[in-house]
Parts: sequence; C-alpha cells; structure tokens
Amino acid sequence: MNDPGLDEPIQQTSKGVEQDRKNELDFQKEDEQAFLNPRLIAINTISLLLALIANLALLLNMARRLSFAIAQPITIIGWFISSILLIALVVAATYSLKLPGQDRALTQAFYYAIIASGLYFLIAALMCVTVYGAYKGHYPQEFKLTMSQRTLMLQTISFMVYMLGGAAVYYRVEGWQFLDCVYFTNYTLLTVGIGSYAPLTHTGRALLFPYAIGGIVILGLVVGSIRSLVLQRGKKKLGSRMIEKKRVALLKEMQKKNQHKKLTPIKTEQQADDLGMTERERRKFEFELMRQIQDNASQWQKWNALFVSGSAWLVLWLVGAVVFWKAEHAQEWSYFGALYFAYTSLLTIGYGDYKNFSNAGKPAFVFWSLLAVPTLTIVISNMGDTVVKSIRDLTDYLGQFTVLPGENPTKQRVKQLFTSTTRPFRGKQGQEEIMDEPPGLLGEKEDEDTQYMQGHEAMTRATDRLASNVERQELNAASKAVQRGDEVGKDAHEYHYQLIREFRNVMKHLDENPPRRYTYEEWAWFLKLMGEDEDDQASHRRAPIEVKNDYQWGKMPDMQMGHKDDRVQENKAWSWLGNRSPLMGEMGEAEWVLERLSVTLEKELRRQHEERRDGGEGRKGVEVEKLESTSGSSGTLETQEEVGGRR
Repeated sequence: MNDPGLDEPIQQTSKGVEQDRKNELDFQKEDEQAFLNPRLIAINTISLLLALIANLALLLNMARRLSFAIAQPITIIGWFISSILLIALVVAATYSLKLPGQDRALTQAFYYAIIASGLYFLIAALMCVTVYGAYKGHYPQEFKLTMSQRTLMLQTISFMVYMLGGAAVYYRVEGWQFLDCVYFTNYTLLTVGIGSYAPLTHTGRALLFPYAIGGIVILGLVVGSIRSLVLQRGKKKLGSRMIEKKRVALLKEMQKKNQHKKLTPIKTEQQADDLGMTERERRKFEFELMRQIQDNASQWQKWNALFVSGSAWLVLWLVGAVVFWKAEHAQEWSYFGALYFAYTSLLTIGYGDYKNFSNAGKPAFVFWSLLAVPTLTIVISNMGDTVVKSIRDLTDYLGQFTVLPGENPTKQRVKQLFTSTTRPFRGKQGQEEIMDEPPGLLGEKEDEDTQYMQGHEAMTRATDRLASNVERQELNAASKAVQRGDEVGKDAHEYHYQLIREFRNVMKHLDENPPRRYTYEEWAWFLKLMGEDEDDQASHRRAPIEVKNDYQWGKMPDMQMGHKDDRVQENKAWSWLGNRSPLMGEMGEAEWVLERLSVTLEKELRRQHEERRDGGEGRKGVEVEKLESTSGSSGTLETQEEVGGRR
C-alpha cells in the first residue's frame, strides 16, 4: 500500500498497524450494528436535542436574552430528562441487548454516554441549588458574568470546538474512528503524547504543525483564565472568611487575657491615663492588629489553597489510576503500572510505554485529562506563592551567611529568618512590620507608584480630565472668594478641591498589583475628608466578637459600612477590628475610599447647588467646623498636598 500523494511505500510496521486497526474497525462495525435499532437512535437523538436546548437556554440567560425564571426551568428539566434517557439507554445496552459472538466489547460511545449522563444529572442538581438560593434571596435572580467569566466561557467553548473539529479532520484524513480521533486530539493538545495514535499520512503530519501549536495556545489561554478566575476571585471570598475567623480568635484571646480594655473607646481623661494612650493611639493599635490579622490570614490562605489544590491533584492521580487499572485489565496492568501511567500523563511526560487500548480507557482518559491538567497548573501556581517563595527566601538567607554576606549582623539575620518562617503559625499579637509580597511565581515586587489602571484607560482619562477641570474651577472660585473677603467661601472651595484631588489620586490605585494598602495616617486623612475624626470617639465602638449580619437596604449585609451612607443621616459606630471596618469584606481599600469620597463630593456639590438655587448664604457653621479639621488654611493645604505627593 502506498502513501496517498507519494510514491514511497510506508514501512512494514506501519502496514501491520494499519491492518490491525482495520480488523478492529470491522469488529466495531459489527458491534454497532447490534445497537442500530431505530427506537434507540430516536431516544438518543431526543436526549441530545434536549441537552442542546438546555445549554442554549443557559447561554441566553447568561447573555441576558432570556429571563432567569424562564431559562432555569428549561435548563434543569432539559438536563434531567436528557440524563434519564441516557441512563435508560445505558441500562438497555448493558442488560437487554444480546451481542453476537463472545469476544465483543461495548463501544466508546457507550462510555461517553455514561459520562454525559452523570454530568447532566450533576449540573442539573447544582442548578436546583442555585434556583433555591435565588428564591430564598441568597443569590440574585440573574447571571451577571464578569469579563473574566465571559472570557473563560468563550475560550473553553473555542477549545472544545477546536479539539472536536480537529478530530473530524483527522477522521477524514487518517480514516480512524471519530472517537479515536477525539482521543488523539486530546492527548496531542494537552501535550501528553502517549503515542497510541500517530498520523500515518504526510497530509496528517503536515496538518499537525499548525493544529498543535494553535491548540496549545488556546489551552494556555484557558488555563490562564481558570487560574485567574479561581485564584483571584476565590481569594477575595475565602480571604474575607479567613480574616473573620482570625479576627474572632484574636478578640477571644484578648478577652481571655483581660486585654479588651484597649478595644474600648476612650471617653474620659481618666481612661486615657489608665491605658497610657490617647484615643488616636488606641485606634492606631486596633489598625495595626487588623493589619496583622490580614497578614496571618493571607499566609494561611496561600498554604490552604496549596493543600486543597494538591489534595485534588492527588485524588485525580489515585482515582484515575484505579479507573485505568480496571479499564485496561485485558492488558494485565497492575495498579502500580496504572499509577505510573497516570503520573506520567498527569505531568504531560508521556513516555508511551503504557497506552490505552480499551474502549473504556480512552473516554476515561479524555475526561480525566481535561480535569487533571488544569488542576496541575493551579497546584504549580499555588506552589509559587508558598513553597517556591520559601525556597527562594531560604536561598537568599544562605547566600547572606556564605558567599553573599549582608550588612546586618548574623544574630539579626537568624532572628529575621526565624520570624519569617514561623509567622504563618504564630498567633502573637505584637506589632510587626508589614511587608508587601512580590507577585507571581518568581517575580520581583513592582513599584507601586508606577502602577496605574490597565483595563479602564479610556474611562480613567475621561474622568481624570473632568476632575482636573472641576479642580481648577474650585481653585479659581477659592481665589475669587479671597478677593471678595469671603473666608467661608474660600474654605468651602478648598475643601472641594481636596476631595477632587484625592479622588484623582485614589483612582490611580484601583488596579495596582498587589492591591494598594494605605497606612494609618493615610486612612486618618481620608476619614477626615469624609467628616470623621480619629481623635473623636463619637463614631467609635468596641469591636463585637460574634457578628450576625443585619440585612438592610435591600438585604445588604452590614459589612464595611462604618461610614455613613446616603440612606442614613448619621454615622454608624465602628471599630477597625469590627465587621464595619473598611479593612473587612471583599471590597478593596482603594475601591472603598473612592466610593466614599465620591459620595461625600456628590453631597457637597449637591448642597452647594441647593444653596445657590435658594439664594442662601451657605452653611457657615458646618463648613467652618469641617474645614478647620481638613484644609483650614493655605498652610494646611500645602502640607496635605505634600502628603498626597508622597503617596
């Protein structure tokens, strides 16, 4: 037999492999004829159509083309019925139909049907939980996909279409069974390279060049999106829960040691003398405790993420080995051999000495590998934040002791090493230096002052220009007020200028990586601009240990709500260690400050507009009190500009 398009004969080994596959194909065709019952085909077609309709309804709901109340019943019912029909077909094929002959095996389609029915049933059950949660008010009754979620969905669909499309091409070029082609494109795009199938024609080999590189690029995008979505989005939710647990544990420990007096607002001079600190110093103590809680929670979260992802990887390895051991019993694999095969496949080594030949093993490998390879990527990423970082730090310390000695004495270096390695496991309440961690696997920390918004450049430029114009208008208005001798008007415009200037500065911090963390002095300045004073205990309270979120204003949890909102007229008392603290919750510090500054500025400008409309002389008493605590005079303004410049 000659290779199509060429005069050179194919090697004898290739002829033998091709003949064996033809014989296998003949056996499979005989098996398929036993199942080609029109009623069974009709049931299978109905199951497939229902599954497609269910998927389409879910996609339309996510695209906001179909309402939640209509899409969810269609999706859930469609998947449940499709799953039941597939299960019925599987049971009928297993127990009812009698196959001709004795040396026969169920096809790959049979095992893919088992996998599909299980996935349909599982996803439909999870969707029932989502609908119940939405009905009870725990979830919104709509899917608002973020940009990263949309990107992941589109990339995943693209990868599956690319893999199945490639299988269809190789089905025509190489003459293999379509499901064998799916198996081939799967281990090719995942770079496992088992070698069970390889292109025999020069056309198939030539197509592999662009096909493989394109698939690897798409796979890299999918894995990157999974990592970003799982790690970054999950980090906020899990991080806030971890901080809450650490916060409760710290408050209970302080109460047990009778140190809770430091958490009670100081109302009299006698209390200040007894504690040996002012109210501002006490608040700073609370702030530093919360920073310590954040650091400890961050370390525990990183190691916990490594443990969870590592456990998932281990389960996939061990369970996958059991499946392959049972599926390839005809090859007489031992469990250790299956472990070896799963390990080399999971790490994309692919020696090819162990291969899947059974119709059960190939579908199992396709499904297993699509789960295992992204999981391994997440494990490696989590190792970069924990194990690799520890090794890098240890290498640096060893270098300081040996070939690259540092400036610090040996005793101090040993103490620093002990502190850094035991920090995640200590519950010490002392004040520690807060250090920002470098991003990435082995990357260095980037200069925070040069980090600006990346994803919203057009919006940022427009907002910045608008704020700059308003800023100049306020300064001009302040100058005119000075010329008129209107001191209150001058102070009011300077106050507006301060709000707008800080609004512009904070906007530059939104997309910094790692996220911007403000010092206590910066927080005190921001709060003063919002109308609060860290020296005044009127809006302070002792941090509660156990917090039950009170749902208000459309079931908003009482989290990060220490500052007053548009819907209330007075501040809500809060503590840096309480649930209303700006450092609690999922909202970033820059985002929180920007939101509160915008609310304050909006209310000020609205009030100014109403005064001009009503012809009033202004709120002299309120403005003087506010401006004495913020801008005050031109000298104070220059000082705050210097503070802003340092930021």
